[in-house]
Amino acid sequence: MSDILVVGSLAYDSIETPSGKVDRALGGSANYFSLAASLFAKVRVVGVVGEDYEEADYKLLQSRGVDLEGLEKVSGKTFHWEGKYEGDMNEAKTLRTELNVFEHFNPKLPESYKNSSFVFLANIVPALQLEVLNQVKNPQFVGMDTMNLWIDIANADLLKVMKKVDVVLINETEAEMLTGAGNAIEAAAKIVELGPKAVVIKRGEYGFIMFSKEEGYFVLPAFPISKVTDPTGAGDTFAGGFFGYLASRPGKPTVKDMKQACIHGSILASHTIQDFSVKALAKTTLADLEKRLAEYKKVITV
Repeated sequence: MSDILVVGSLAYDSIETPSGKVDRALGGSANYFSLAASLFAKVRVVGVVGEDYEEADYKLLQSRGVDLEGLEKVSGKTFHWEGKYEGDMNEAKTLRTELNVFEHFNPKLPESYKNSSFVFLANIVPALQLEVLNQVKNPQFVGMDTMNLWIDIANADLLKVMKKVDVVLINETEAEMLTGAGNAIEAAAKIVELGPKAVVIKRGEYGFIMFSKEEGYFVLPAFPISKVTDPTGAGDTFAGGFFGYLASRPGKPTVKDMKQACIHGSILASHTIQDFSVKALAKTTLADLEKRLAEYKKVITV
């Protein structure tokens, strides 16, 4: 089993969906990723929080064996995002973003983290993603996420990061925006031309598309969930399940491993969306995952 380094946000989210509303619930890419990946492997977190970050939220990560040596606590308030979902809930409407201590986040890796075998660069400024890559020594497998803002205002740095990673995990809207493609199938092939060996396009209720240089397309639907409570963090959960599965396997990841990783990530995300914040994910066990995987096989098998 290998160690996974994740660099990303730890936040409090205020979220409204047709199912209700929560205020200052635990969120952030690093939290969702860590809770998912830690089901399979040891996770190391690099991030920053403020003085308002609650002891119970530290303990939640620690209860899953997550290494918090790289989590910095500074004076000020933790990153806060407020959003609303309507209709099919595939896209959030951002109402307010308060970067707070995250505004001046400059990831510094503890010495013990620099030998991490697996590295996931969650959705942060591309220049900071490059800074992280300059600090790690010979990682076995590197992945990244991004968002429409960086595609718009930091495109040059973003393309530099893409040349240095093995896999890009990105949502459908952002994939099309990045490539100018008219659909996710076209976008997937274009992204791989930018440098990574593979791309996974996350498509919400429609599942995912993976495209690799070696084997081309791999497409599957999402696990059918009739009532989505809160889709926040589903993509970061997917990434955590994806990387956790790969880190639990022997040797350098193959395309076959990545296909299975997509399925595990997708199934874990199907748990996350059934409650607000990290509530459902925090309660999900490997046994829950295996049970739903068995149900999923029935869904996709003729």
